[in-house]
Amino acid sequence: MGPLVPDIIGNNLNFIVALVIGVFFGAILEQAGFSTSKKLVGLFYGYDFTVLRVFFTAGIVAMIGIMALAHFGLIDMNLVYINPLFLWSAIIGGIIMGLGFVVGGFCPGTSVCAAAIGKIDAMIFIVGAFIGVIIFAEGYPIFEPLYKAANYGSPQMFQTLHISETLFAFIVVIIALASFWLASIVENKVNGVKKSPIRLTPYYAALTLIGIILAVSAFAFPDRETSMLQLIQDKNYVESYKLETMTTDEFAYRIMDEQDNKIQIFDFRPLKEYEKMSIPKSISFTFKDLFEKEPSQLLRLKHKINVFIANSELTERKMAIVAEKLGFKRIEILQGGLDAFKNQILDFKPIKDPKTLDEVYQNRFRAKAQKEIPILIENNKPKGAVVKVQKRVVGGC
Repeated sequence: MGPLVPDIIGNNLNFIVALVIGVFFGAILEQAGFSTSKKLVGLFYGYDFTVLRVFFTAGIVAMIGIMALAHFGLIDMNLVYINPLFLWSAIIGGIIMGLGFVVGGFCPGTSVCAAAIGKIDAMIFIVGAFIGVIIFAEGYPIFEPLYKAANYGSPQMFQTLHISETLFAFIVVIIALASFWLASIVENKVNGVKKSPIRLTPYYAALTLIGIILAVSAFAFPDRETSMLQLIQDKNYVESYKLETMTTDEFAYRIMDEQDNKIQIFDFRPLKEYEKMSIPKSISFTFKDLFEKEPSQLLRLKHKINVFIANSELTERKMAIVAEKLGFKRIEILQGGLDAFKNQILDFKPIKDPKTLDEVYQNRFRAKAQKEIPILIENNKPKGAVVKVQKRVVGGC
């Protein structure tokens, strides 16, 4: 199951939902004819491309679906495990898998589906698969150097090709549609069918329309980080956006008040600057943390005022706008940023000959803050960046 955000499906319910999905997945495979080896090997002999159509369709629907869930903040892609690429083991494993598929007539998933309805050849295939697993496990010390050779990490194709995620999705859908058309031509030729592979009928018109909608919809779900970055590039928009602010005096008072546990401070400066001077009650935060499940949980704590600080107020405004657009509440920024805080509090110069009572009180408070806050900063141990739990190491077929 995917790491839905917020936790729409809890860990305990996850197993039940996975079981239900598994049952439906098996039923669909059986109804699609994947429990019959003749249907499966038809892909290799050219007389039946159902396998290509089903799995290609499943792939592009899942791709667009994940993009949509990520766009609306319903899934955290940082928690989705991506299998690492070990190039040579992938190539050799693919050759073994392909040969096993064409000789045995099944893949691991379809063999279980066929065995469930009593297919003896599928049961034999599963036994052979277990024998292969045992051979690999027992011989792993011998296979390990080849298995781990050419480790390319966990690349994503759109990043490798240096194109946007939406453009890559669009290209994949177009390739899928072209593949379906070519597969129909090959099928007709092998099976001796004289009809055109694509005919102007309501059925083919509907399939073409669905394909076009899927292709175009890729551009409707841009990556949230990219879209937010584009949004805050407009300086006029950022400066005119209405945000709650906190004065430097109130900020200083809340720092000095040890009993004030309603405020939590998110410092968007570079980590080195944060470690050099960390404000009490603050934690180092980044733009990416706003989009990740675990760090952003801090912003969801009830009865907390989330104060965003950075060197400049403009940076604070950008981060606060993104946070509010993502649905976080009770966001405030420090007026003038830390530059103003340093100037007005840490490097305070008293008003000479104060003329009003406010100026007298301001002199008195800031003089006290100027003495106490540097001591608090000196004694404050930086909390560093948000600690993130390792990505989920779970996967599927």
